[in-house]
Amino acid sequence: MPYPTNSDLPLGVRNHLPPHAQDLFRAAFNRAYADHALDPHLEEAARRMAWAAVKRLYVLDGMYWIPR
Repeated sequence: MPYPTNSDLPLGVRNHLPPHAQDLFRAAFNRAYADHALDPHLEEAARRMAWAAVKRLYVLDGMYWIPR
C-alpha cells in the first residue's frame, strides 16, 4: 500500500534513513506502486525500486546513510 507520510514508512526505513532519503524512498515506492499495479509481486517490486532510488543518492557508511 502507498505511504501517505514518512511516519507511515516501515520502522526499518524510518530508523535508518535521514529525512530526505525517507522522502525519496516514499516517493519512489508510491510511484512504483502505482506504475506496477498489475504486478503479482507489487509490494516487493515497489520496495526494490524505492531502495534503488535511495542508493542512487545515498551510500551506507557504516551504520549511517550519507549523501553521495
